[in-house]
Amino acid sequence: MTTSNDQKPACLQGLRILDMSRILAGPTATQLLADLGADVIKVERPGLGDDTRSWGPPFVANADGSESDLSAYFLSANRNKRSIAIDLATDDGVALVKRLAAISDVVIENYKPGDLARRGVGYDDVRKFKPDIVWCAISGFGQSGPYSDRTGYDFLIQAMGGIMSITGESDAAGGRPVKVGLGIADVMCGMYATVGILAALRHRDHTGEGQYIDLALYDTQVAWLINAATNYLASDKVPSRIGNRHPNIAPYQTFATAKGEIAIAVGNDQQFARFAAVIGSPALAQDERFHRNRDRVMNIDALDALVTEALRNDTAENWERRLIAAGIPAGRVATISQVLSDPHTIARDMVIRMPTDDGQLLRLLGNPLKMSATPVRFHRAPPHLDQHREDVLREIVAIEDAQRSDGAR
Repeated sequence: MTTSNDQKPACLQGLRILDMSRILAGPTATQLLADLGADVIKVERPGLGDDTRSWGPPFVANADGSESDLSAYFLSANRNKRSIAIDLATDDGVALVKRLAAISDVVIENYKPGDLARRGVGYDDVRKFKPDIVWCAISGFGQSGPYSDRTGYDFLIQAMGGIMSITGESDAAGGRPVKVGLGIADVMCGMYATVGILAALRHRDHTGEGQYIDLALYDTQVAWLINAATNYLASDKVPSRIGNRHPNIAPYQTFATAKGEIAIAVGNDQQFARFAAVIGSPALAQDERFHRNRDRVMNIDALDALVTEALRNDTAENWERRLIAAGIPAGRVATISQVLSDPHTIARDMVIRMPTDDGQLLRLLGNPLKMSATPVRFHRAPPHLDQHREDVLREIVAIEDAQRSDGAR
């Protein structure tokens, strides 16, 4: 489905963001803000662009069949943006970034701490001529602390930030620490960046005061350890890897069936009684080992064995149908292909098609925000490197001329 919604107002229309970030955390934030109507100008390195332009295959093909600079990875976080290549190692490049910052509401960047300041285009430099600027600096470990000079990639942050220690099968099952299957630390950092930027803009609109947001991948990773961390803080017991089991609820995991794997999420004792009846073992709900959730958690190995034995009598597809009919949350473990072709995915506009300026039709993921008055927009396909240089330069000149005219009145 091709989606636009250009005919309706966008909630962030009129907001301009200077995006000096690359890879995933910053671009995730700016794509979300662009979907909401902000004008995002993406600054990239001449000749190379965002690192993710080369992270492939797969790549989108040019008209002649050759590989373009649009990798599938780059496509995931860069729609609705305009691209301009600027060399920050030159005086002209620094001057152009300053001109862009002067007409922007937000700057987001993920340079190493101090890098932009050494080039004369850091936050303190910009706020001298743009005091209400909202500046979001994303880094691996933050602008302070003993690790602030380290480079941080998602994989390292997952390892150092605790999530890898609780992801994977248990030691008893021969498991090892495993990363989440995508850049979740980057994505979550992008979500926090979006919230922080919008909050800072709200403050600016009330007070006229800009501010600096210091956001670290490491900090955000620690923050979304959620109950795993608070379990430890409450008990001093270090959480361990338990595969697909839940540490506080049972049964809440995947099970093998006669064909396929199924995820079952029994959230309370009433659901467990219905679940036991559906799988043909109603006595489980009266067994003192499993009567209450706390009992099931403490006796999870025994429960796991009994449930697994029962579920092997039929397929995941059939069990899913029966469990849902009984009001038990359940679903088969789906592949990416199955998810993206699922009727519900399509009905929710979570796969969209966007045409490029050179006639390509890209399939991309949709935005989960469904807003009644100010729906998200998908109006500009991910850009080629430096695609919008002339457009952006003309706009700078026009705004500067208008500002000079206003000042002369």
